[in-house]
Amino acid sequence: MSNVLEVTGLTTQVNSKGKHMNVIDNLSFTIKKGESLGIVGESGCGKSMVVLSLMQLLDENVKVIEGNISLDGKDLLQLSDQELRNVRGKEMAMIFQDPMTSINPVLKIGKQIREAVEKDESVSRSERDDRVIDLLKQVGIPRPNEIVREYPHRLSGGMRQRVMIAMAIACHPTLLIADEPTTALDVTIQAQILDLLKKIRSDTGMSLIMITHDLGIVSEVCDRVMVMYAGQVVETTDVRTLLLDPKHPYTIGLINSMPQKARGLKRLNSIPGNVPTPGDYPSGCRFAARCDNVMPICLEKSPELINIDEQTSCRCWLYSDNKEVQGEYGITDIRNQRVE
Repeated sequence: MSNVLEVTGLTTQVNSKGKHMNVIDNLSFTIKKGESLGIVGESGCGKSMVVLSLMQLLDENVKVIEGNISLDGKDLLQLSDQELRNVRGKEMAMIFQDPMTSINPVLKIGKQIREAVEKDESVSRSERDDRVIDLLKQVGIPRPNEIVREYPHRLSGGMRQRVMIAMAIACHPTLLIADEPTTALDVTIQAQILDLLKKIRSDTGMSLIMITHDLGIVSEVCDRVMVMYAGQVVETTDVRTLLLDPKHPYTIGLINSMPQKARGLKRLNSIPGNVPTPGDYPSGCRFAARCDNVMPICLEKSPELINIDEQTSCRCWLYSDNKEVQGEYGITDIRNQRVE
């Protein structure tokens, strides 16, 4: 199966008060047609910056300085602004966290969806209004003929998110990016939105990137997972392996902090400390200050992303097969460690 998206060596840098800091560091991954990839991690790990780099929606003081982004064989970093505008919506679309700040509050719902439909050259001018109604039906909005005449503030958060999804899929993109699409929604509405995304993916065959800090959402929607920490990928594997046999200490900490894992305990497990900020990254492993398995080498040298098997990669010295490093630092193999 061919790759819809190929990202190689992506490095994104921010310029703050004359100081250049990498917020995404040498990131590489692929997505196959119809596949769903979850990108997880705490706030500040760089998840949203990854997709903003893919969409080329970065602030003036942020830019991609290295790497390649190939969408269906097209290098997005080499496109002009006009060519990028043609790609966005048609080939790659994004659902943002907060629909109320992403939808124009002074335009009616129908007009905003119609603007998205107008980019689809296969839909004639006379068919556009019908296409708007069809999209609202597709995302499960009742009374679509009435909703098209409503302003966004008249809709609930869940309904506004459905409108955002309708706008995102209007031109049948090959890749849909969802940046924490269930933020601020109650549990019931969250489940409905996730079911809707799964149905759209199943019906259309589009690929999906799901940005989230919730591993429960990943287990529901995604095929593969990429765990990020401080601008780097620390683990990538399929969903089942990640949940049953996580490798990186950070991933283990995330899973052990899930409420389901804390049943019968007095307190939830937590990972001490905070994610380091760009510009304050240590010279060694970026997770070392918060890791229970920290070793001398972790404080001195940054680990590479190590391929453990065909499905799994992990950025941790615990899995290094470098005999010289093992002998120098006395690394012990704890590959049999499991989630508590």
